[in-house]
Amino acid sequence: MMASFIPLEPAQPPAAHAPAFALWQLGFRPFYLLASAFAALSIALWAMQFAGWLPRAYLQGPMWHAHEMLFGFALAVIVGFLFTAVRNWSGRPTPAGLPLAALAALWVAGRMLVLTPFAWTAAVVNAAFPLACAVALAVPLVAARNRRNYFFIGLLLLLSGAAFAFHLSALGVLEVPAWLGIQLALDALLFIMAVMGGRVIPMFTNNGISGAGATRHALVEKAALGLVLALLLADATGLPPIVGIAIALPAALAHLVRWLLWRPWKAPANTLVLVLHVAYAWIPVHLALRTMALHGLVPASLATHALTVGAAGGLIIGMMVRTSRGHTGRVLRADQVDTACFVLVLLAALVRILVPLAAPAHTVAAVLCSAAFWSLGFGLFAVRYWPVLTRARADGKPG
Repeated sequence: MMASFIPLEPAQPPAAHAPAFALWQLGFRPFYLLASAFAALSIALWAMQFAGWLPRAYLQGPMWHAHEMLFGFALAVIVGFLFTAVRNWSGRPTPAGLPLAALAALWVAGRMLVLTPFAWTAAVVNAAFPLACAVALAVPLVAARNRRNYFFIGLLLLLSGAAFAFHLSALGVLEVPAWLGIQLALDALLFIMAVMGGRVIPMFTNNGISGAGATRHALVEKAALGLVLALLLADATGLPPIVGIAIALPAALAHLVRWLLWRPWKAPANTLVLVLHVAYAWIPVHLALRTMALHGLVPASLATHALTVGAAGGLIIGMMVRTSRGHTGRVLRADQVDTACFVLVLLAALVRILVPLAAPAHTVAAVLCSAAFWSLGFGLFAVRYWPVLTRARADGKPG
């Protein structure tokens, strides 16, 4: 349904607004702002470079574009979300204040260094950021013996290793293709989205829509997550493409069944729920396209962008809006601006996948159009939520 407009700033005295440094009170605040602004600017620059419009190259090629979207944009959102969620899961503090600001500065340094000749420094900094975040998450999780979420520590360590391997390959030190680090990061991103989607989407569906009846089935859950892990292991060990085909196709079916169990046809009753359902639907699409790409039927880039633009972009914009509202004491209902952000990111995915699939000759135009939608969507979020994320909670509570 169409979302009604709800002002983000409730009527209250100015004194209820933020004390100084509200930006550093909780992890989602700085990292959502940094990630959304970076997503808007970086993709706009990359698209202009892709079209040959920039007199100087922004990045060194498609692999570096992938690096920045994974180890820059997506990783920042994951860290911001985990720093916020782990505080709730463990009942213990996660980085705030100066430590949080230092981690944000480390992330910014990584984005800047890849544009400089200081390749070794860029390698160390980009590997150090997820490593430092893994340590920061390990402290509260281990202290609380929250074993259910230890795997997030391992995934951040994997991303640190993948980032370092990518840089070492680019430097000619490691004799493995640079794409291996990118593919492992993509697989880790897919697993994170599959885990968190399975936890929150059925819950949000049932909480936000009366009588939705979203369910989970133990066998389907094990198959969906296990097959994604199997893909990661197949990529990490360099198994032949036939193994990937044997895993990706049943994985697509498992995730489709999983999604259907969540009753997606009920989702239009709540825009904040709908955006998550639409985004998750791109996961089985990605896996199906990946199977086709391994058969040589479609370009591999279509499968990659179904995952990154469709699934990751949609889940990220949906969760950023929801988290930003919920953790700043505001109404959990999408307004017209939020809905515009959701639609723009969805259009970015549709154009990026469908146009090259149907009319490959128009791929450059599709990339430019998709980039414009993406940059507008995330740029709109950054502008709209800047005053929200830099001020204290509207209800006066800490965090």
